[in-house]
Amino acid sequence: MSEILDVDLLAFESGTDAQRRAVVDGVRESLRTGFVYTSSDLSEQLLDDAYGMLTEFFSLDAEAKQSATVMGSNGQSGYTGLLVETAATSDTPDWKEMFNWGMRVPDGHPLAAKYPDRYLGPSYPDDLVPGIGAVLDEFYWSLLELQRRFLRIIAVGVGCHETFFDDMTNYGTTLSRAIHYPAMDLAPGAEHVWAAEHADINLITALPRATAKGLEVKMDDGSWVDARPPEGHVIINTGIMLEHITNGVIPSGIHRVVADPDQPGDRYSVVQFLHPTPWTTLTPVASCITPENPQRFAPIGADDRLDQVLWEINLVEDGRRV
Repeated sequence: MSEILDVDLLAFESGTDAQRRAVVDGVRESLRTGFVYTSSDLSEQLLDDAYGMLTEFFSLDAEAKQSATVMGSNGQSGYTGLLVETAATSDTPDWKEMFNWGMRVPDGHPLAAKYPDRYLGPSYPDDLVPGIGAVLDEFYWSLLELQRRFLRIIAVGVGCHETFFDDMTNYGTTLSRAIHYPAMDLAPGAEHVWAAEHADINLITALPRATAKGLEVKMDDGSWVDARPPEGHVIINTGIMLEHITNGVIPSGIHRVVADPDQPGDRYSVVQFLHPTPWTTLTPVASCITPENPQRFAPIGADDRLDQVLWEINLVEDGRRV
């Protein structure tokens, strides 16, 4: 497989049976790479507004940005500075800084009572960039709706009912992340890259357009290809939790972010990691277990699996790996 395919989410939702089947087949084929492009009804104006305000935030001085840090969140809320997050396969921190925001659950919800560190709620820096909270909140909920809709295609593709992921992702710990990749000529050493080779931990990740090239996808032959979706489309990639649930039928998408020498300067990207609820038990579904593909993974709690990866990528504040 050497190509990332383009599918039509809207055709799956409103098309004929044949059109729906074609979308499902296209997604299954493309996700052999862990990546697929999809049509999207995400507002382009919303993206422009988000990038404008995020650029303003990341342009602030270091002290101002550090004031937006949320201690105790392990990189799941607020600001995370340069040279902190580190790919699990690397000991060299990525050359990037981030702002994160997540789920707000109703007062008294049992998820917040049982997992208070997972439901800190968004902490928007409106004191630094007035109005940014409303824009980022709209971005979060708009992209979450799109991701949950897209999971219905994946559910059908692996032999489950199309609503299989609905309850699992209702009030899940889905995380939005804005990433600023500074120009590489400012990096402290030649060994640094924007983001080293890695897989995401979650179910699926959605990536609307970034401000510059750089995202590369690893194919099963070991080669790397540029991720270049059609205009107005969203990139969807798969994570470790989806690989676990599908017993490896859908692999997690391996990728990296590398500066293009023909496009110097910095890069901004907004992404969203769709997570299940932390009390979800990640168990391979029966439809993905066959004599040819025996069960590969034992059940594990989604919260426990997330904790494993947060340590591996160097985000546990009181236990940095490197």
